[in-house]
Amino acid sequence: MSKEQEIAAAAPTAETLAPLIAGTIFEGKVRHFVTLGSTSAAAMQAGGDGAEAGTVWIAEEQSAGKGRAGHTWQSDPRDGLYCSVLLRPKLSPADVIITSLAAGLAVVEAVHEATGLWGDLRWPNDVLLGNKKFCGILTELNAEVTRVRYAVIGMGINVNQPKFPPELREIATSLRIEAGKAFSRVAVAAALLNALDGEMKALEAGVERARERILRRFEERSSYCRNAPVWVEEDGGYEGITRGLDARGFLQVETAKGMRTVLSGGVRKR
Repeated sequence: MSKEQEIAAAAPTAETLAPLIAGTIFEGKVRHFVTLGSTSAAAMQAGGDGAEAGTVWIAEEQSAGKGRAGHTWQSDPRDGLYCSVLLRPKLSPADVIITSLAAGLAVVEAVHEATGLWGDLRWPNDVLLGNKKFCGILTELNAEVTRVRYAVIGMGINVNQPKFPPELREIATSLRIEAGKAFSRVAVAAALLNALDGEMKALEAGVERARERILRRFEERSSYCRNAPVWVEEDGGYEGITRGLDARGFLQVETAKGMRTVLSGGVRKR
């Protein structure tokens, strides 16, 4: 095995990540699994059992990876980074979308640091390269009407997949495919947890100030947020032109019948 292959094959375990995430909210809280049904399902269950905020679940392979709207996430063994983090943010349920957008920004910054590639954010929870998806983000929460008990952010990043099955080749990609070389999943995981640590600490320091910064940066890193002709899947589907994010973080789309706020539907460029 060559040196490059050894680096690519190294697993993002508690031991390999420990010196790289010291001082973050995730320090000493990484749980690594060879196989797991779903990192997010495990994190949600543990959250109800009182697991500590900042705990991280990482799996080499998922047998039941979760995506938005009940979709599954293909989790090839040892090729990707499949992780979920448990948070106990002092936020209202209405503010959780900001946490999800911040996670997208953390992915973009981490991937650039580890690989030199810049991802494109597709509201609300996808990260693309060359118009193909390489990362999906799923935020789930357990909450009361006015407060979040805990939230789980699940992130699946295609790192070293050399190819995809025919039904996915037109819509999915990996960092390896785009760059033409393999990358260290340890480096990607460490960069991600460090970036996410910074985003969460900024939110803890002040939600309103952090919100404005997150919304501005998200729009800057997304070709979908402003002046993009799109098709929105919700409410039977409609088309329009994106006009940025509102103060809460929801996408605004100008249609022939006026401005509409996208609440949950998938957004695709026309």
